[in-house]
Amino acid sequence: MAEPLQLSSADEVADALEQKLRATLRGQMMADVPLGAFLSGGVDSSAIVALMQAEARAGGAPPVKTFTIGFGEDAFDEARYAQAVARHLGTEHSELYVTSHDALAVIPELPAIYDEPFADSSQLPTCLVSRMARQQVTVALSGDGGDELFGGYDRYRMAQRLWAKLAAVPLPLRKALAGMLRSVPVNGWDALCGVAQPLLPAGMRSGFPGDKIHKGAGLLHSANPAELYLNLISHWQPDQVVLGNDPGTGLLQQWPDLPELFEQMMLFDSCSYLPDDILVKVDRAAMNVGLETRVPLLDHRLFEFAWKLPRQMKVRDGEAKWLLRRVLYRHVPRELIERPKMGFAVPLEQWLRGPLRDWAEALLDRSRLSRDGYFDPEPIRRKWPNICPADETGDFYCGMF
Repeated sequence: MAEPLQLSSADEVADALEQKLRATLRGQMMADVPLGAFLSGGVDSSAIVALMQAEARAGGAPPVKTFTIGFGEDAFDEARYAQAVARHLGTEHSELYVTSHDALAVIPELPAIYDEPFADSSQLPTCLVSRMARQQVTVALSGDGGDELFGGYDRYRMAQRLWAKLAAVPLPLRKALAGMLRSVPVNGWDALCGVAQPLLPAGMRSGFPGDKIHKGAGLLHSANPAELYLNLISHWQPDQVVLGNDPGTGLLQQWPDLPELFEQMMLFDSCSYLPDDILVKVDRAAMNVGLETRVPLLDHRLFEFAWKLPRQMKVRDGEAKWLLRRVLYRHVPRELIERPKMGFAVPLEQWLRGPLRDWAEALLDRSRLSRDGYFDPEPIRRKWPNICPADETGDFYCGMF
């Protein structure tokens, strides 16, 4: 456990963070080939780009080249936010708008790029933005790691609130309630809730309440905060669908021994989700097109600094990444950044509902799943109709996957 920092004020800590960031960037911006950065318009990438641009100006270098990706669907279009940040900072900005047809064209390449089953749907835009960036630069910096180091994920706060409530109810009672909830099948809950939907406020209506109720029942089974967090972040338990899975090698065995749940979740993600998903996604997509990526926030000096910070420097008054935001707002107006967290979201619902529907149905065909031999087809085929049920005309439509 790192020794806490002994600094007198929040401004002093923000100064120290900015100095370390800029020192790291001076090293990572050294290249004898063209260099740029991915920019989503969120806190992490905007902070990296803002300080890169400050360093470029201080050294008399040309503006930083920045790259972002967007979608035609307004709810998923972060490109306009990235464009506003780039315009304010004065970067040389490029953007690419992705359609379902673009995604479909990349899909056949994914097995060769990732070489293993890889379920992060944002691999699609990552491959495309890497390809676009490679047309202009050979090295690109990213803002990955900010959520794990500075408490950025909403699920950290959600898990804490949930455990505080669940811990007050004896586990046998919670298990009994979970059994009652699961005794009604998913489609039964959908039918029951469908009757009540018109009576509920719009914000409480759900397209697929049965799935959510069954997932909630799974949370009730959690015997400790670690189980709760793993249940919260998992769509499936491995022994539900993966043939030959060894329960002894599960993620629960990797849970860190730290005094606070918040720190446990951050360190767990730093040792699992970050290297096994986020960094894999970016590195393989980039190297497939000959693009080198660098991750300034994972410099060992910054990593050590972040772990010395008290939690109130990371999350304060409900605001995540509080200290990193203090540094960012010195360079970018708050109003360009403040909005709900989206991540590298993909409009999968719309794509599976429309042009990718037949492709998904073919992949999830029972005979194909049986022939491949990796997954048990039965739970998958039971769930798929709840995700893409048939309507009265026999056509399919998809809810949020």
